[in-house]
Amino acid sequence: MEIRELTAFVRVVQAGSFTRAAEALGTQKSYLSRVVTGMERKLGARLLVRTTRSLSMTEAGREIYERAVGILGAVEDVERVAQRMHAEPRGTLRLTCGVEFGMIAVGSWINAYLGRHPQVSVECDFTGRLVDIVHEGFDLAIRIGELGDSSLAARKLGELGYGLFAAPAYLRRRGPVRSPADLAGHDLLQFSGGRHRQGWRIRKGREQRQVAGTARLRANNSFVVRDAAIRGHGVAQLPLALAQDALATGSLRRVLPDWQPQSVPVHAVFPGTRYLTPKVRAFIDLAVEAFGSQAQRR
Repeated sequence: MEIRELTAFVRVVQAGSFTRAAEALGTQKSYLSRVVTGMERKLGARLLVRTTRSLSMTEAGREIYERAVGILGAVEDVERVAQRMHAEPRGTLRLTCGVEFGMIAVGSWINAYLGRHPQVSVECDFTGRLVDIVHEGFDLAIRIGELGDSSLAARKLGELGYGLFAAPAYLRRRGPVRSPADLAGHDLLQFSGGRHRQGWRIRKGREQRQVAGTARLRANNSFVVRDAAIRGHGVAQLPLALAQDALATGSLRRVLPDWQPQSVPVHAVFPGTRYLTPKVRAFIDLAVEAFGSQAQRR
């Protein structure tokens, strides 16, 4: 059995179709089909059940897949040893993150990473599901919020900071916000995803307040909330990184700048191996650097 055959089979299973696997590998669907059929012929067992709408593994296919993942992991270990001899990151980085944070931050990190390291390429899956990075063959994931118990390793990249914002026209129309109590008389634009479902809590030093007010908008997308704030529909709690362009142009103004909403930790999560390849370490270092630069701009 050849490494290229195992690679083709594993990538087809991970992608869920021959078409998507061919796109990821930069090859033809017909080539992958021939490789997998050849494997089945050599092994004398059917590995995949193919229909026009789905692709699933047989019992033998699952056994072969688990062993193939282990073999390819061992090959990657050998490659890691070789890469450690080269300071320059190289190869393909397979990365996954949430769609929204990907648009807020990770997309710019990827562009900076590609510009800084000409020997690397990136495959990034922006998704709302929790990806099993080990079985799906990812090098790392960017995750927002507190981490649960896991066999995966993690490095904290930084904290995602938030603030309260409103359009100047809205504040002229409805009046200034001088204290947290004033928010009770304002329209609130609320992000309804994750921990934010419980409403806003803001703090100044050791003092904390629960924000009361009428929610004119609830949406599980921060870009929708930001755009509603820019259009003067109310006061919004937004990630600082998402609001900074509107602040620079004057489309939004910071409300109660002395009061801080709770920040959220951001981690890079990766398989708990003995060491990181240069391509993974370089991306994580770049992300930490990006968070440090953002903190200095606040």
